[in-house]
Amino acid sequence: MEELSFPKDFLWGVAAASYQIEGAAREDGRGESIWDVFARTPGKVHAGESGEVACDHYHRYAEDVGLMKALGVGSYRFSIAWPRIFPDGRGRRNPKGFDFYQRLVDALLEAGIEPAATLYHWDLPQPLEEKGGWPERDTAYALGDYAVACYDALGDRVKTWITLNEPWCSSYLSYAYGEHAPGKRDETLALRAVHHLNLAHGLALEAFRGSGRGGKIGITLNLSTPRPASSAPEDREAAELAADRDSRVFTGPLAGKGYPKRWLEKRGIAGLFPVQPGDLEKIAKPIDFLGLNYYTEHAIAADPGAPDGGRVVPQGYPETHMGWAVVPDGFLRQLRWVAREFPGLPLYVTENGAAYPDPEKPVDGRVHDPERIAYLRGHLGACSRAIAEGVQLKGYYLWTLLDNFEWAWGYSRRFGIVHTDYRTLARTPKDSYYWYRDLIAGRGE
Repeated sequence: MEELSFPKDFLWGVAAASYQIEGAAREDGRGESIWDVFARTPGKVHAGESGEVACDHYHRYAEDVGLMKALGVGSYRFSIAWPRIFPDGRGRRNPKGFDFYQRLVDALLEAGIEPAATLYHWDLPQPLEEKGGWPERDTAYALGDYAVACYDALGDRVKTWITLNEPWCSSYLSYAYGEHAPGKRDETLALRAVHHLNLAHGLALEAFRGSGRGGKIGITLNLSTPRPASSAPEDREAAELAADRDSRVFTGPLAGKGYPKRWLEKRGIAGLFPVQPGDLEKIAKPIDFLGLNYYTEHAIAADPGAPDGGRVVPQGYPETHMGWAVVPDGFLRQLRWVAREFPGLPLYVTENGAAYPDPEKPVDGRVHDPERIAYLRGHLGACSRAIAEGVQLKGYYLWTLLDNFEWAWGYSRRFGIVHTDYRTLARTPKDSYYWYRDLIAGRGE
């Protein structure tokens, strides 16, 4: 079995997101998010479920911090619920919302765990969506104002900040494909959202630099770096165009290269990105690190009938409960790709994990999940190899600590290394929890 080797200062963590775990959706002055509304819309979320209670982390955070401490992680990546602290999206502040994150951060620090805060993990305040949401430029400025408030409230203790989580999902899945809140299907809206999310990152970055606070700031992307289905030139071109559409529309502006001209010209859509003077300069300001969320890799074959000239084709790999192929080598390929795109920039894996059909209840106090352990071992092997090759990978956040609300899948998919009984909210560490604990302690294979 391949040895997993990591530097002594490698950062081990776990990650989670506010709407997926906090619950308390109607408590202490929290406003509505687009996901509260989306979840109430018939047919949008599995079984009509929602994050109204979720894992009740809002009330049980001390127990969850205790699980992290026993796990031995050095950092916890969480997200701040924008509507919990600005119920209307901007303007009126909710002190009780800020109080919760103060308590959480204090508990983490007391446990010796570094807090890493994500400003935006998809729970846009509903009043901002009613004004047009991410396709509207003003939403980017609203995020900039919200970021300043977060830095002011928590910046004395939080030293790691992430501006956005997976803007691909907040643009394409949300406004083009209709699978995530607010559930719209309009490519023009999605491309406008892409640019305004990029701009929001730039504004939040600018505000952080202007605050004079210490620490580091970056962004988390779920990149698509598909491999060609064959060595045929047309398959190679199709894979590159897919990477333009799904990845380079984010990495290009971040790296100061702008939006990918090849794809824009082929599609004739350059005018759909509402770029104003100075936008690209803001977006391209240097970040301190780049976060990567990786779950799978696609294979792309040329398809002249497809809008972007390619289609995803079947693979011969095992799949997770999400139907995602398990491709650890694809993770290594992506790490290499990013290292070439951003030479010398520190990288962090900010999410990596797998859903498998774990039992509804523990058996004799245990939850056996050997498939998840195998998935983690394989993907951490890719990380280990990347580091040995010189990739500047500095840390790994496992997704996720607790089984939780999995967006449009509701509670039907379990990613946690801790089992959540959704009836009692009892937490039970799975075998994967103990495996990860041992790995962090230096005793893993």
